[in-house]
Amino acid sequence: MHYTGHYKSAIGNILLAADEVGLTGLWFEGQKYFALNLDSEHEERELPLFMEVKRWLDEYFAGREQDFAIPLHFTGTGFQNEVWEILCDIPYGSTVTYGEIANRIASKRGLSRMSAQAVGGAVGHNNISIIVPCHRVVGSNGSLTGYAGGIDKKAKLLALEKSGKGRHYVCADREHKPGFSNN
Repeated sequence: MHYTGHYKSAIGNILLAADEVGLTGLWFEGQKYFALNLDSEHEERELPLFMEVKRWLDEYFAGREQDFAIPLHFTGTGFQNEVWEILCDIPYGSTVTYGEIANRIASKRGLSRMSAQAVGGAVGHNNISIIVPCHRVVGSNGSLTGYAGGIDKKAKLLALEKSGKGRHYVCADREHKPGFSNN
C-alpha cells in the first residue's frame, strides 16, 4: 500500500509517496513521469516519515546540507536501482556526468564500457527527486541536460547548492567521495 503527502517548495509543489519500507516517490507536480510507479490505490496520510522528509526538504531549501538520512525504497528495475544508488553518492554541491556514472558501473561489472544513454534513461526515471540527486548529473561538457522536473528547476537546485557558482561544470572536489574520477 502506498501513502501520499504533499510539500510546497519555493520552486513548485511536490507529491510524496511511501510504503511500509520507505520513501518511494518525490515528484514535482507536472513533471515528466509524475507518480509513474505510484499504486493506483493509495491513501493520503500524514506519516512520521513524511514529517522527516519535510524537515529534510526545509533544510535543503534553506540552503543547508542535511545531516540525516531518509529511508528510501527503490522500486525500479535492477539497473535503475543501481544507478539511483550511485546518485546517492554524489556529494552536495557537486556534479558528475552521465559518462562518469556509466564508467563506474562498467568498472563494477568488469566491462570495458557502459552506455551513458542507458544511464541517462535510468537517471531520468528517478522517482525520488532531490533526495536522490539526479539534478547533479550533467552532460559531458557540463551542460544542464535532461531533468524530468524541468531544466529551470535543475538550474535552481544546483544554484541553491552553490554548485559551480552559477556555472555548471563537473566539480573537482570529488576526491573526497569514492567512486568518481576527476575526468
